[in-house]
Amino acid sequence: MTSQTWFVTGASAGIGRSVTERLLADGHRVAATARRPGALADLAEKYPEHLWTAALDVTDTEQLRAVVERAFAELGRIDVIFSNAGRGSVGAAEELSDEVIDSQIALNLVAPIHLLRATVPHLREQGGGRFIQLSTMGSQITTPGASMYHASKWGVEGFFESVIGEVAPFGIGITMVEPGTIRTGFGANLDIAEPLAVYASGPVGQLHQYLSSATNITAAGPGDPDKVAAAIIDASVTSPAPRRLALGSDAYAAIKDALTGRLAELEAGKQTAASIDF
Repeated sequence: MTSQTWFVTGASAGIGRSVTERLLADGHRVAATARRPGALADLAEKYPEHLWTAALDVTDTEQLRAVVERAFAELGRIDVIFSNAGRGSVGAAEELSDEVIDSQIALNLVAPIHLLRATVPHLREQGGGRFIQLSTMGSQITTPGASMYHASKWGVEGFFESVIGEVAPFGIGITMVEPGTIRTGFGANLDIAEPLAVYASGPVGQLHQYLSSATNITAAGPGDPDKVAAAIIDASVTSPAPRRLALGSDAYAAIKDALTGRLAELEAGKQTAASIDF
């Protein structure tokens, strides 16, 4: 693969860290951003000529725009934007606080929108590039107790699905990555709402019970983060850019079941749909 320059958000942990490490090991340049870039100090020491770092809270739109401008100014061409930063919130809809709802939407939906808006002018002016958005199999399926997480991910995919057609004429490809359960620290960083007793005997209560006994729900997942990183990097040079990339046997099975079920529901309502026509 020809040497590339990537811009990565949330690069200090999880899939973002795995992608950053693999890119650097293969000789690529990485503009790695994180809330606490000090967590990348070991990589900065090992790859001083290839790693550019910056502190970035992606929910701070002014800071996000400033960091993007500085990265393009100092590095020149950036081939791939990897929008990876994100977090999950768990709890019944009425258990969630206003603050948690706002922060979930700000981080998982609004921040990627602004990152796309900040980087597209540069990608367009340089004649193209790729934008890779980390999503989840939870953008195609749902679980009771994760409504806001699903809302943010279904929303972000709707946004990028539309934008794909807008930017394609400029040579910009967009890929939404939909991993299943990957062995990262994601599960340990969930924002879990205070349980309400009325939900104790239902699926939300069962989820709370499981989370209270599990230190990291992703620790035993089938997905290998190094293989996920390799697949994401490979997708960056696949032409045309894949619109969606399901990663993990669990993701494939769950998404297929969900899509098959929705198609069956649509077919079941075919006569009703046609009945309202003039």
